[in-house]
Amino acid sequence: MREAVGKIGNYRWWIVAMLFFATTVNYIDRQVIGVLKPNISDALGWTKDNKEILYGYVTMAFQALYAAGYLLGGRLSDVIGLKKGYAWAVGLWSTMAFATGFAHSALQLSVIRGGLGLSEGGNFPSAIKAVTEWFPAKERAIATGIFNAGSNFGPILTPLIVPPLALAYGWESAFFVTGAIGALWLVWWLLMYRPPEQEPRLSPTELEYIRSDPPDKPIHVSWGSLLGYRAVWAYIVGASFSSPIWWFYLFWAPDFFFKRFGLDMTNIGPPLVAVYVLADVGSVGGGWLSSTLLKRGFSVTKARKTGLLVCALCVVPVFLAATVSSEWVAVGLIGLAAAAHQGWSANLYTWASDTMPRKCVSSVVGIGGMAGSLVSIFFSAYVAKSLQASHNYQAILIIPPCAYLIAFGIMHFLVPKLEQVELREA
Repeated sequence: MREAVGKIGNYRWWIVAMLFFATTVNYIDRQVIGVLKPNISDALGWTKDNKEILYGYVTMAFQALYAAGYLLGGRLSDVIGLKKGYAWAVGLWSTMAFATGFAHSALQLSVIRGGLGLSEGGNFPSAIKAVTEWFPAKERAIATGIFNAGSNFGPILTPLIVPPLALAYGWESAFFVTGAIGALWLVWWLLMYRPPEQEPRLSPTELEYIRSDPPDKPIHVSWGSLLGYRAVWAYIVGASFSSPIWWFYLFWAPDFFFKRFGLDMTNIGPPLVAVYVLADVGSVGGGWLSSTLLKRGFSVTKARKTGLLVCALCVVPVFLAATVSSEWVAVGLIGLAAAAHQGWSANLYTWASDTMPRKCVSSVVGIGGMAGSLVSIFFSAYVAKSLQASHNYQAILIIPPCAYLIAFGIMHFLVPKLEQVELREA
């Protein structure tokens, strides 16, 4: 195997590394606010009576415009090309992340975080498009799992770097530093990225391997016409039921540990790091599982659906986290659920590239991401109102175990067999 890999070449994995770091920066920029919620609440004069609602408004502003950004970012990369589309997304979200440090009211914070959401929405459609362009179908799940691990590595780094910055230099400094990191990645991308056919460091053998799948038919497909395919609706369902749960972990997990176990800025880091280390394992493991099953002779349908079902079942125990007395048992339960979500996501993203031609993948991921983000807005509103009324998470944590299993059932009904869609001329 090693000899074969050596003969083929491995430059395509450097592209995955770039996608991994972009996703890491993406998640650092969006999670900073969750870690700094108590500091920002105090600095902006939020009271006990309104801080949950005001924070909910800020997260909903992000999610509302993230929905639009997911849709527009996916289409942008399809229309103007991956390199330019991704560069615009990263440049804008880094600017918005930096600007958050200048916010002095809930309204200003909501506007800026909305701008962050609008631009950050371009990350995943662009990254999935890159994987589709740089990898044959049999390697896309593991490649997706690796770059998607950045969505956990970012939250691992955030509680390690943000509290020391905030304690030493004020909460604003954390946004200035994390925003600048994105600018560094942008320079790297603009200098280094080229399409496979234009990359001189890519061997002819590896290019042939990347292009080993049948080529797409030259056909024009409009944005709206994609909604005529059951595979697209299955993807929308998978994203709509699972995305709100991941947003919940990202924005509210620090607050859960604050409220349930009395953790504060000085000791929140280890539990959050543990949760997202487990999530990282799940991201790579979920992609590895279906890719391994494919190599062992499973059909694409059985491999992807086995991966999705295993992940859905691993979410079920998370409802116990609100009742256990040990913070580390809660960490294990939430970490397992977060790992399962990331494994689910790795297989869900690959569902899009398994069923749709390369030229449409970014748009499909954008449509699904928009739907998931819109549903997330309502879920965030429910979380905020539930906490304002009860000050505990018990009624909230019964939802994730149901969401993934229901989504899996609907997806299986819509698409019993995964196969490449035959596009119709728009």
